[in-house]
Amino acid sequence: MSNSGFTFRRVREEMIETLLDLGIKDFRVLDAISQVPRHIFLDEALRSRAYENRSLTIGYKQTISQPYIVAKMTELLISHTKSRGKVFENILELGSGCGYQSAILSFFSEKVDAIERIKPLVQKSKENLSKLKISNVIFKYGDGYQDWDKEKKYDGILCAAAPRQYPNDLIELLGNDAKLVIPVGGSSQKLKVVTKINDEEIKEDEFDEVSFVPMLAGKSEDGNDV
Repeated sequence: MSNSGFTFRRVREEMIETLLDLGIKDFRVLDAISQVPRHIFLDEALRSRAYENRSLTIGYKQTISQPYIVAKMTELLISHTKSRGKVFENILELGSGCGYQSAILSFFSEKVDAIERIKPLVQKSKENLSKLKISNVIFKYGDGYQDWDKEKKYDGILCAAAPRQYPNDLIELLGNDAKLVIPVGGSSQKLKVVTKINDEEIKEDEFDEVSFVPMLAGKSEDGNDV
């Protein structure tokens, strides 16, 4: 199968229709997803399945999330904004994997700080976004529990791995009215949105049942510790 966007156009359109059917309503999100070729984030053997609504392996016991989950998490992150384009200055992404979610987030923020604990995936992410000429995502090899900029306030945080409980330290990184979108749990997980109202008050909402890889501490040179 050719890697050209034209070859995949029909299945990409079908994917967008599926997302609409599943309840994704924010056309800003649908537009971003329609512009990012998901197949380039996958190994050649899996590219024919790139636009199915399913998670797929990216190696190192990690997966690229299904399009619905990527769309839903992005929709939740930006739902309190109304304008088009880059509605945020800074977003923090934890567990960037192969960079697909990072590419979607790049449409909505002037800058995305993306942290990934598996070193080869950091390199893969950089290569993938370079192909798409996306330059506002900064990938960092680091521990998602601690290797973020503690001096910075973020307009949103999105986490693509599941801790048993969300780290309270992440709330301190948020500006007022900003959100943390994160899967939480062990064998049973729920997608949570934690909104920081101000320094004394937060609001928690619970959404879909989800299935993410666990959020692990530390860094991995080769992913063999997963």
